Amino acid sequence: MNHYFNWPLSDPSIELGVGDDAALFEIDADCQLVTSTDTLSEGVHFFKDALPGDIAYKSLAVNLSDIAAMGAKAKCFTLSLTLPKLDEIWLKEFSESLKEASEFFKVSLIGGDTTKGPLNITITIMGVVKKSKAIKRSGAKNGDDIYVSGNLGDAALCLKKMNEGIKPNSSELNKLNQPAPRVKLGPALINIASSCIDVSDGLEQDLTHILRASKVGAIIDSQNLPLSDSVKDYLKTSQDLGLPLCGGDDYELCFTSDQSNQMEIKKISESLNIRITKIGVINNSQTLEIRGYEGSSKSYQHF
Repeated sequence: MNHYFNWPLSDPSIELGVGDDAALFEIDADCQLVTSTDTLSEGVHFFKDALPGDIAYKSLAVNLSDIAAMGAKAKCFTLSLTLPKLDEIWLKEFSESLKEASEFFKVSLIGGDTTKGPLNITITIMGVVKKSKAIKRSGAKNGDDIYVSGNLGDAALCLKKMNEGIKPNSSELNKLNQPAPRVKLGPALINIASSCIDVSDGLEQDLTHILRASKVGAIIDSQNLPLSDSVKDYLKTSQDLGLPLCGGDDYELCFTSDQSNQMEIKKISESLNIRITKIGVINNSQTLEIRGYEGSSKSYQHF
């Protein structure tokens, strides 16, 4: 099986990759290792007929998003693949897409495992960040502004359409199957963001994780949510604000920052060509108030 994933490595700090009992790589003396693991399961995170190339890309992208949320730079990853059967065509498409994505994002595959069973893809990703510079969930302070990158709700709208037998458009499909992890934005927010999280389970739930970790509250205004034309059109007829607030699978960054950084954030937005929208303010209430939204939480629950 190793021959599918044993491509040459371009990163000189990796001394040993795929093919031994463990990988070897060097870390600078002033850096911290950052690591995260995510599993994608068939029927839970992707449809049974999902393309192997899309599954491979998304498996890597969701892990890159976690590293970006820490302000870190991803370096390498391991892959654990559980397959119901040995399907050479599926494996070829999966491995080619994973190789392409790993080269695009400049991260190296350094090892892993393959077993037989229901289709599951687990990636453990490792990155580096300068000591004491990682952006945690626990740094939000009273008076901080709350921001979110990109748009919210497109992936959830795509999923909703597919479940209802309606054909999504290509940009909606891309948002669901090929999310763009904010790998440049995360590190750019070091010394700017007081806290950060990637929006994977829905803005409402993920922002709540920041509030709990930071022991603060917040007010956000549903009118300020950054939405695509597709989601705006959907809301005109449905009024379903739960979709962009709780939908999940956006893989945008939600972060907090002192009000004095507004101009700096505007510059980052322009230089990276990424939409960054202020959606609210941190307070000491210990609760999340969403103005203009009466619904109960419909964010993704793992169990």
